[in-house]
Amino acid sequence: MEYKNYVFQITLEDYLKKVNIKRGTLAKRVQSSFQIIDNYCKNKVERLDSYLLLKICVELQCELSDILNIEQKN
Repeated sequence: MEYKNYVFQITLEDYLKKVNIKRGTLAKRVQSSFQIIDNYCKNKVERLDSYLLLKICVELQCELSDILNIEQKN
């Protein structure tokens, strides 16, 4: 996602690697489909689901900032 000189990055894939959890496992734990979690991991989400993000953070015991970043483009 982009706005002006800023890019919104979903870093869920990196965090899952860090905590050694597979996408399918997370999908089951948050009662979501693998495809939806896969899209978040690949940063292919147009609109974020706040309820899903809450469930992900609770299940991974992480902060939202651990899986989402806003970066300024050069």
